[in-house]
Amino acid sequence: MNGTAGQLDFDLNILPQLPQSRELGIGCIGAGFIMADCQLVAYRQAGFNVRAISSRSPARAREVAARHAIPKVYATYQELLADREVQVVDVAVPPDVQLSVIEEIVKHSDHVRGILAQKPLGANFAQARRIVELCQAAGIALAVNQNMRFDQSVRACKTLLERGELGEPVLATIDMRAIPHWMPWQERQGWVTLRIMSIHHLDTFRYWFGDPVRVYASVRPDPRTSRQFAHEDGIALYILEYASGLRATSCDDVWAGPAREGAASEIGIRYRVEGTEGMALGTIGWPKYPERSPSTLDFTTTQRGPDWLRPRWDVVWFPDAFVGPMAELLCALEEGRASALDGRDNLRTMALVEACYQSAREHRAVEPDEIFNS
Repeated sequence: MNGTAGQLDFDLNILPQLPQSRELGIGCIGAGFIMADCQLVAYRQAGFNVRAISSRSPARAREVAARHAIPKVYATYQELLADREVQVVDVAVPPDVQLSVIEEIVKHSDHVRGILAQKPLGANFAQARRIVELCQAAGIALAVNQNMRFDQSVRACKTLLERGELGEPVLATIDMRAIPHWMPWQERQGWVTLRIMSIHHLDTFRYWFGDPVRVYASVRPDPRTSRQFAHEDGIALYILEYASGLRATSCDDVWAGPAREGAASEIGIRYRVEGTEGMALGTIGWPKYPERSPSTLDFTTTQRGPDWLRPRWDVVWFPDAFVGPMAELLCALEEGRASALDGRDNLRTMALVEACYQSAREHRAVEPDEIFNS
């Protein structure tokens, strides 16, 4: 990574810590896009020990296993869980199925030590809390795959904030204009953006700044997705209020104009963090996937002078950064500590998402503690 201002070398901690040992056996439940094209690609690059995989479609599981040299394929996840070589379970199933799968996993606490679960953690906050309680009772470490925390630009901005380079945060904004590929299982949920897309941004705000006091949200359906299935939260806008005076806001727009209907497109994700001593401008490369498009960060500070500093890197969020959540869980197990992605902490993200839904329905500001303490 090279800086352009005076050829400064910026060590912005963009890469995750990796475990000393890669021996723990990983079993994967699910063989969809995120598992097959992101997580397993990243795990192979990191040398993690993926031992087994299962899927609702055994043929799909066999195909993914052959692509990633996974030695064992099981017809059901119950058979996979009986394999004592599986010590960490990577769960990549739809959110409304997650609870039932984890109810089975915790029965194998004699050899399963950790779970990496997809977000959202269950279909709602109540399910998320139940999952956390089950894992805690079984003595199994639960981490949640909030992978945007491992986007290189997001991590670099976190480093600037921790160093105090930007001073006291004043205003932070995220602007997403993207057209996601919705999965078939989403049709039965009745919701779209807040739990699937906004959860990334809400968790990123928590990662950068901690927990807000309250949130005000407004949503409307996305015209394009409405032709496929009914939902309430296609386009989502929300404002987070912090006790310090900081305000953080996002516009999560999955309509992004009639680009699929014949008009020109303008797609991208941009963020801006303004502080009393500096400012950071970022872009997130994900919307251009499968093109390798690294996220970027430009920043300026009163201490470094009026120039923009523009560090750059070659690694990308999809798929490179997907090594981060599993690496964090493996390091936590290795070091005997709670993961930074610990399920109990993730309940705060889930409560914030639920607070957005409640705010939009009731047209008022909602404190996430109303959900968390309910």
